[in-house]
Amino acid sequence: MSLDATEVVVVGAGLAGLACALDLTAAGRDVLLVEAAEEVGGRMRTDVVRGFRLDRGFQVFNTSYPQVKRRLDLRALRLHPFTAGFLTAGARGSHRVVDPTRHPGRSRDLLPGRLMPLRDLAALGLLGACDAVLPAGVLKRLPETSTARALRAAGVSRRTLDTLLAPFLAGIFLEEELETSSRMFHLVWRSLVRGSLCLPRDGIGAVPRQLADRLPEGRLLLGAPVDRVTADGVALADGSVLRAGAVVVATGMARAARLLPGLPVPAGRAVTTFYHAAPAAPLREPTLVVDADRHLLNTVVLSEVVPGCSPDGRALVSTSVLGTDADEEAARTRAGELYGADTSRWRLLADYRIADALPAGPAPLALSRTTRFAPGRYVCGDHRATASVQGALASGARAAREVSADLDRARLARPAVRGGAGR
Repeated sequence: MSLDATEVVVVGAGLAGLACALDLTAAGRDVLLVEAAEEVGGRMRTDVVRGFRLDRGFQVFNTSYPQVKRRLDLRALRLHPFTAGFLTAGARGSHRVVDPTRHPGRSRDLLPGRLMPLRDLAALGLLGACDAVLPAGVLKRLPETSTARALRAAGVSRRTLDTLLAPFLAGIFLEEELETSSRMFHLVWRSLVRGSLCLPRDGIGAVPRQLADRLPEGRLLLGAPVDRVTADGVALADGSVLRAGAVVVATGMARAARLLPGLPVPAGRAVTTFYHAAPAAPLREPTLVVDADRHLLNTVVLSEVVPGCSPDGRALVSTSVLGTDADEEAARTRAGELYGADTSRWRLLADYRIADALPAGPAPLALSRTTRFAPGRYVCGDHRATASVQGALASGARAAREVSADLDRARLARPAVRGGAGR
């Protein structure tokens, strides 16, 4: 079955696809957004399991991203903030690392000599100030190396790097060696200093749902997996054909590589997140706990961040581990050690094992790449920009600009048809 032709088909209703479809629609294009799942969001989705709201893997929402500020009604998301900082726990005890400008009464561990030497404090303070003040365009043009080397060059000691910063950043980059590009690090550090890490009241899935609600009626097709990209559009798994002048593939990077053979994609970073229901909160504050000894990435009592994510007064605990082969009992036991809590009565609600949670970003890293793949064929997503919400939205916006520009050029290149006879 062949459906009516449309000007542009966008495949995948994650953040990149939604941004692309919305921008193309705003530009007056006829767009159809096609999604394999029964709801929008891609990796940013929220499930309800036994009344608990579980994001598909531990996620945070940063309010400082320019694309977020431009596109989203933050008030309507009813955001709940995390503590501006984290707790680090391990064999050397637990210490609190917070932004002293936001939590001045809880920053005793930042006194020189308690957690790190004065030189490291000064180096991190200068680094944060520069990243916060300098324009993002300047940060993108800084000399590039790995994050680990950049921090050492900034004056951070090896001990502070290994015992404090590396365990924390591993949870952001999903890799322990800090080989991620220093340019990516500076942009992330800037966003942490300038913004707030939050979660929407109704889970991270509320973010893509808000964007999808702005699409014109009938321009979103759910439950329609695309089997292949064809010469004149896309073929769906049920045999239907959607004809289109342009096709934008906005899926995850592995799926994009299958739909567009020959597309180069980066390696994926893998993570497992376990969700447990606990009789009581092992930590009565909305603070991320980082494993200084690196058995886990981090753990957090999400019901302290968003109380409504638990239906019955029990605590909802999220614990994340690198890779997809993590053992639940080992992760739960280790979380208990970090909290100093008995976990024998914790009950597993769900585990999410995500092979391509983030695209790897070692140096040298192109922070933004064209979305053009072939004539009339485009690809967007965080794997074409930075591994972040900002990167996904910005890549979708770039795809919309490039599609519109190419369609306009094609229209102008068509020969004019002269009317009238006998001339």
